[in-house]
Amino acid sequence: MSGVLTFPDGESVVDLATFVGRARNLDADGAVRLQAVGEVLAVWVCVLPGQGILRTGLVLGLRTMRLAGEHRLDVTVPLGALTDRFARRASTGDPGTALPVPPGEVAPPWAAVSPPRGGWEPAGTIAVATLRQAAQDGIAEVAQGAPEGSGSAAVEALRHRVWGRPVDLRVPAGTALAVHALGFAPAGRSGDAATVHRAGPWVRLSLPAGHVLART
Repeated sequence: MSGVLTFPDGESVVDLATFVGRARNLDADGAVRLQAVGEVLAVWVCVLPGQGILRTGLVLGLRTMRLAGEHRLDVTVPLGALTDRFARRASTGDPGTALPVPPGEVAPPWAAVSPPRGGWEPAGTIAVATLRQAAQDGIAEVAQGAPEGSGSAAVEALRHRVWGRPVDLRVPAGTALAVHALGFAPAGRSGDAATVHRAGPWVRLSLPAGHVLART
């Protein structure tokens, strides 16, 4: 099933292209889930896929955007398919606000795991500076601990250990990676903080630019 997403202005399309591009920098072969209901689009991407049947360690990035007019759509498509569409728009100078959704759907395991819609309880705040430092430290640790030629199992075990480590308020470091990599914490705004909520095994970090959800 494919469809067309219509945005209120061209800047919104560019904003989506930027978000999708950042997600693809994390995983060139990744996917994006587009959920449109009414005039709201929820854009989900996977930062860390998690492990096991319950996807423990799963970290998702969520950006919500305004649409023009009523929509109803729920599809998961390759990130590359969307970036190809954005590249064609850029090359032709297309200023349009209608974005055809790629027709080829995919079914990554993370897309079948949905965070709860309700029941979230406030758990405090974490400074953006703390998250940014945790992301930088984790990236360096993974790079140093997984030299070229390391087996995939060893690399995956290292990543799970590093990004599963708590930062503050029992929030896993993988959420810091998501905040950093998806551009949710712009440089130069050290006074900002992310609000933290919990619901069962899930934790959610919310910032003005988007949300990060993790299954612990």
